[in-house]
Amino acid sequence: QVQLVESGGGLVQAGGSLRLSCAASGRTFSSLTLGWFRQAPGKEREFVATINWSGAGIYYADSVKGRFTISRDDAKNMVYLQMNSLKPPDTAVYYCAASLSMAIILNPWEYTYWGQGTQVTVSS
Repeated sequence: QVQLVESGGGLVQAGGSLRLSCAASGRTFSSLTLGWFRQAPGKEREFVATINWSGAGIYYADSVKGRFTISRDDAKNMVYLQMNSLKPPDTAVYYCAASLSMAIILNPWEYTYWGQGTQVTVSS
């Protein structure tokens, strides 16, 4: 069992930055593949970024590539999403997810564990 708790969301103006954090507990963190997803009102949950167990495998959605950076700190059982140059379309609830797979995973249904989400609102 893995418990995930996100933090760091908030209201920011377009062009600003936020850093989301996700604290994990309950299982060997270093063996997990971790991902960030987001869901805007009336839309499906969409993939944002993922980092595999070693940290060497990282993948981003095209919509955030060059603006967002995913990272992990296995010593602290934390995963982060640094979001720069934020735009109003980035407004959504952001979720942290974990999978026991060691591969890069883009599909939400392949993640077993989810946090409760944190709201990010970007104003124009």
